[in-house]
Amino acid sequence: MDWNNLLENAIKNTSTFQKEAPETFEAFGTMGKAAKKNGALSEKTKELIALGIAISTRCENCIAYHVKSLVRLGSTREEFCEALEMISYMGGGPSISYSAKALEAYDQFSDKGCY
Repeated sequence: MDWNNLLENAIKNTSTFQKEAPETFEAFGTMGKAAKKNGALSEKTKELIALGIAISTRCENCIAYHVKSLVRLGSTREEFCEALEMISYMGGGPSISYSAKALEAYDQFSDKGCY
């Protein structure tokens, strides 16, 4: 799968929807900024949590967004794989399959210098 292309299309489609629901997207953006702020947990830790949810819900667009953010935040492949182990443990077979997809995305985004 070409994760860069998937993310590009997701952003394009989301932008189209955003034009139809600007207040919803503005509120969602505000909530996202507040949730990602460094506090007791770092933004990277919060993105790892979000990745776990994305994998658990089998949302490929969400996986792409959060993996790209984790690469931007400097997540190492070792940290990433360790998180995938826990996600797979908690989610079983389907989470193993989507964790493999997330690792593929990580490798692609890492090679292409995200953000």
